[in-house]
This record gives sequence, structure tokens and C-alpha cells, in this order.
Amino acid sequence: MSRDLTQVDPQWAWSVYEPDSQYPWSRRSAAHLFRRAGYGASWAQLDEAVRVGPAATIDGLLAAGQAARGFQQEMDRFAKTTLATGNAKKLSSWWLYRALYAPDQLHDKLTLFWHGHFATSAAKVQDAHVMYEQHTMLRQLALGEFIKLAQAISRDPAMLIYLDSATNRKRHPNENYARELMELFCLGTGNYTEQDIREIARCFTGWEVRRRRFTFNKYQHDKDEKHFLGQRGRFGGEDAVDIVVDHPAAANFIAGKLVRFFAFDDTEIPTALLKPLADDFRKHDLNVRHVVDRILRSRLLHSEYSFGRKIRSPVELSLGLLRGLEGSANTIQLMEELELLGQAMFFPPSVKGWDGGRAWINSSTLLGRANLVGRIVRDEQTKFAGGPLSELAKKYGATTAGEVVDWLAELLIAVPIADDVRQQLIGTARRANDNPNRQIAEVVHMIGTLPEFQLC
Repeated sequence: MSRDLTQVDPQWAWSVYEPDSQYPWSRRSAAHLFRRAGYGASWAQLDEAVRVGPAATIDGLLAAGQAARGFQQEMDRFAKTTLATGNAKKLSSWWLYRALYAPDQLHDKLTLFWHGHFATSAAKVQDAHVMYEQHTMLRQLALGEFIKLAQAISRDPAMLIYLDSATNRKRHPNENYARELMELFCLGTGNYTEQDIREIARCFTGWEVRRRRFTFNKYQHDKDEKHFLGQRGRFGGEDAVDIVVDHPAAANFIAGKLVRFFAFDDTEIPTALLKPLADDFRKHDLNVRHVVDRILRSRLLHSEYSFGRKIRSPVELSLGLLRGLEGSANTIQLMEELELLGQAMFFPPSVKGWDGGRAWINSSTLLGRANLVGRIVRDEQTKFAGGPLSELAKKYGATTAGEVVDWLAELLIAVPIADDVRQQLIGTARRANDNPNRQIAEVVHMIGTLPEFQLC
């Protein structure tokens, strides 16, 4: 079938997915959901998802954040120990640890989405404490109303430092945050003018950071009238955020980014396809939970228009492998490897965040990704459900070379592999049949080299 998005009926796309003969609910489709709404799932979790059905599985993903309070308290204590080092890279390894074991993986993945959307890097901020506070704020508001998130990030000390808003003075307004608020955070290009930027910059004058906290310096604030986006008045920063978020383009822009994050990497979504979702998003006061719920339950997400249409980021690739194989990890080592592949949490490359999609793939990163997979499964320190890989395979009924390949392919690969590729994998398994652990490790490493494995 054609996967041209211009041919998609919007009413069909955003209606609720009901399994049928064309798009049945199976382990493979459940694995697709877990890769998009989280980082991945074990074989047992996939079996449970198949048993309860897609609606209940999505309910569980959305509700898990409320049930993870004990885990979050444990992670908060762990974070305080990590922050005592003052090393933001160790904070990155802390987040990897949290993401690997998170019972609320949808919530965690949305936190990562907002971290890339409101990109702030510790390389410039140089204060692990304020980066962690920003992370906590993004996590708390990840599924709430977008206006609250936009207001909070505007006053966030890490963001104020990163975009030089903390030095915004009435005599010399700094336009960095005003520009990014509209271009990257809320509206997208073409929905504002340079004059709008200059006027909004004046609204944020006097916003400062003292002792790692937001402070308003009334003596440095421009109290005069401003005129932007069709509004006129003696606006302050909070007023500016309200006006920007209320702009008609905001719902389209944020809904579009969320669709691309969950459904496919296409940078252009046909206006007609996005419009019903964006209108519903606006109708519900830009409530993120509501729009995410609609995306996850949509026929579009559970169709060929979405299957295999995203390229795994380094974080998704590594955590998906580990969560699928119920693996442990040295997250400090993993953080260093992911940094080489271009994705270190708390260190996005620019204010645009990570480009994603095809930008993840080149000759160097393909080799690095395969090497990472090989290192994980061969590392004697890595345990799979507390034991060796061979025992995990046996637990799920995979004992022959063919069974091992089929088990791993269904668990780890988003799209069906060709029969000749399957036979190559079986041949790899048979050559190492004298050592069951090496057998499975070699197959997983080979899977890590496949183009199909790069997709999710």
C-alpha cells in the first residue's frame, strides 16, 4: 500500500484503533506501541498487552505515572547523591538509569521530548543543580496544559541562563528568548515578525537568576507599552507567554511535533491531516495528556503509515534493547557511548535540540550503534532477567537456532525481515551452537547491524 500521507483520510486517521484483519493486535503491534510510547517491552509484557488489548495497554501507559511515586522518590534520593558530585554528565547517567527501570516509561519519554523541545544544555549552564530542577519541572508538567509548561520554562533558571535572558535589561533588551519562544517553542517560522521579537524581548526585561532561583528586578523592567502579535499593552513576561500560546498557530505547531515524535519522522504533515487533531487540542486548552491519548489510540499510529517510519535515537536503540532483553547496564559507560553517538541527556547540541530522523544515521554512527549492541550483549557484567541470555531465551521457549532468531526478531525489530536475512541469522546462531550464550549474543550483534533494526 502507499504510505503517502497526503492520501490519508483525516477522519480515519484520528478515529480509535480497533484491531482487524489488516491491522491485528499482536506481539509485533504491541511492541510497536511500546517503542513509540516508551522505550520498549519484555516478551512477558508483550504477552500481557496482547491479552488485555490495546485500549487497556494504553490506559496503563498513561496511568503509570500516578503509580510510580515510590520509584520516583527512590530516584530523587539517587539524584541528590549524584548532584553532590556537581557533574552533569553523571546526572545524564542517572537519567539513563531511571529510564531503563522506569515503570512510567511514557512519562519519562515525554520528559525527554520536552527536554529536546525546550532544549537547554549543561555545557553552557554549567550547573547540574539547576539542570536537575528543570528536569523535575518538565517531568511534573509533561502531561499537563501546555500554557503551564510554557510559563514555567520561561521562568526556569537553566533556560534563563542558556538563552541569556538572565541578562535582559530595559536599556539593552536581549532578543534570544523572545525569538526561540516563538520560532522553536510555540509557533514555528512564518508566524511572527522581527518587530514582534523586539517587542516581546522588552516584556522579559528584568527577569534574572539569583541563588539558582528566578528573580524579577523591577528596576530593569521596561514598563512602557508594547505592541506584538496584534496585541497592545504594558505587558510583562507572563503576559507575553499567554499571548504567544494563545496564537492560532500554537496548537498546530505543538500537535505536529507530538505527532512526529510518536508516529513518524516526516517533517511535513499535510495541513488537512493535522487540522482535526490540532483543533481538538485547542478545544481542550492545549492539554498534552488529551492529545497524546488521541495519538496513541489513533488508527494512524497503528497502521502502515507509522510502522517502521521512525529511526531510533541512540537512547531509544540502547534502552529498547535492554528493556526488551530485561538487561541491566552500567549507565555511566552507556552514557559515554551515547555521547559518542550524539545523544547525551542534558547536553543537546543546540537550542533546536536533536534533529532526529535521518540525522542519526551515517557511516560512523551505524558502526557505533552496532558496536554498542555487541558490547552490551557480550559484556559479562550485563545480566538478562538476572541471568545469562541463554536462560532468558529458554524461559520464552526459544531453544533451536530458528526459534532464537524468530523470538529476537519479533521482540527487537520493528519491521519484518526478508527470508534471506532470517537464514543468515540462523546460520550465525548455528555456528555458535556449542555456546548458547555466545550463540544469542552473535545473533543480537548481527541484528544490530541490520537497517531494519535502526527503525522503530
